[in-house]
Amino acid sequence: MTANQETTSSANSPHVGLFVTCLVDLYRPSVGFAAVKLLQHAGCRVTVPQSQTCCGQPAFNSGDDHHARQLAIQVLNAFEEFDYIVGPSASCLGTIRCHYPEMFADDTALLPRFEALCAKSHELVSFLVDVLGVEAVEEGFDHCVTYHDSCSALRELGIKSQPRKLMASVSGLRLNELQGTDICCGFGGTFCVKYPEISGRMAADKVAAVEASGADTLLAGDLGCLLNLAGKIRREGKPTRVFHVAEVLAGMADCKSIGEGDD
Repeated sequence: MTANQETTSSANSPHVGLFVTCLVDLYRPSVGFAAVKLLQHAGCRVTVPQSQTCCGQPAFNSGDDHHARQLAIQVLNAFEEFDYIVGPSASCLGTIRCHYPEMFADDTALLPRFEALCAKSHELVSFLVDVLGVEAVEEGFDHCVTYHDSCSALRELGIKSQPRKLMASVSGLRLNELQGTDICCGFGGTFCVKYPEISGRMAADKVAAVEASGADTLLAGDLGCLLNLAGKIRREGKPTRVFHVAEVLAGMADCKSIGEGDD
C-alpha cells in the first residue's frame, strides 16, 4: 500500500491510522485497500503510516521479548497520534490490544502510553459495527459463503456477531454456517512451523468442513487463517474460492481468490 497515504474527509471525522499488517502488505494488498474503502465510507479520515512494520506477535509468541518490545515501541510511535488504530486482522490487533500492556507491565514510563494505545485499537469489522455503528453495506456478492472465526477474534477480542451482521446486508450473499467454526484452522503463526503434522491435520479437517457446508466461497477476517486454508484447498484441488471478509463487504471480491496465481 502507498505509504503515508491520507484520505480526505471532514476535519471533524475520526482520524484512523490503518495498521495494514505484514501479511496484507506482502501477500494481499487488496485487503488493505478494502479496509480504506470501508473506513472512508463510514466517514473516517485514514492514514497509512510509513514507519509501520510488524506488530511483534511472532517474536512475542516465540519468547523473544526483546524484539517484541522493540516492535511494539515502533507501533506506539507510529500510531499514537491518531484517534484510533484499526487493522483487518484480529490476530495483530489482539496482540496490540491485549498483550502490549503485558510486555510493558514493569515499565512505569511506557505502560500508560501503551494502555492508551490499546484502548483505541480495534479490528476492522468490530470497529465499523461496535464503534462507528455501521449496520449495513451497499455491496452485492451473489454466492453461498461460509465463515471461519479465527481464534484471536473469538477468544481475545470477542468478535463473532459483527461480521455476520454486515454480511447479512450484502445483496445476494447466503451464509451457510461452518461446523466447528470456532476450531483453529492449524495456522497459529509459528505453530504451523513447529508442529507441521498437527497443523496439516487441523487444516484438512477445516477444509472438509468447508466442503460439507455446501458453500462455494470461504470468508474470514484473518489473512493468516485464509492463506493457510487457501493453500490446503488448492493442494487438494477444491474449487472453493477464498476471500477476506473486508473484500466482500467493500465490493472488491472481483479479484483473484486468495491462493490463485501464486506459482
